[in-house]
Amino acid sequence: MNLAQKVSSSAVALLATLAALLIMTNPSAQPAPNGRAYAEQLHAPRSLIVPVFGVSPAQLDDNWGDARSQGRAHAGIDIMAPQGVAVLAAVDGRIVKFFDSARGGTTIYQFDEAERFVYYYAHLSGRARGLGEGQDVRRGDVIGYVGASGNATTPHLHFEIQRLGPERHWWVAESRNPYPLLQSGRAPE
Repeated sequence: MNLAQKVSSSAVALLATLAALLIMTNPSAQPAPNGRAYAEQLHAPRSLIVPVFGVSPAQLDDNWGDARSQGRAHAGIDIMAPQGVAVLAAVDGRIVKFFDSARGGTTIYQFDEAERFVYYYAHLSGRARGLGEGQDVRRGDVIGYVGASGNATTPHLHFEIQRLGPERHWWVAESRNPYPLLQSGRAPE
């Protein structure tokens, strides 16, 4: 990464942090990061974007497969960000399920356009105003906000990509490591 990229990455992170602070100190403020414009500006040739506003692929850690409680392996990656930062749709698709659970907290399940993959966003502090199940979304649309709901102890987005079976059940799918896909900017095929 050259100096210009580091400065640009730091500036974007600072702006995302300032936006998060504004949201936290003024809950009625309309969280206005234009995720789609951000996606188009920074990731134009990509079909898959990092789903947290202001976070670049270079800032990600590959923690897929790490040990978790009760003998589980981590089936996604954790994307660290301040509470309230916008969570973006990683690909074009459709919101299929809102779900709240003890582990994942406030979550969103999104199918891609071909309904071959499900994208799982967890530990949200909330979902975007006006977003509903069955709604079509475009890559970069704001769908929620980073939080620490469920069993999370620090604000972050838990993000998974899973291949759907022929039944297309959002709750039964085969996990894939999202890290190399986010690094390449290419949605799974």
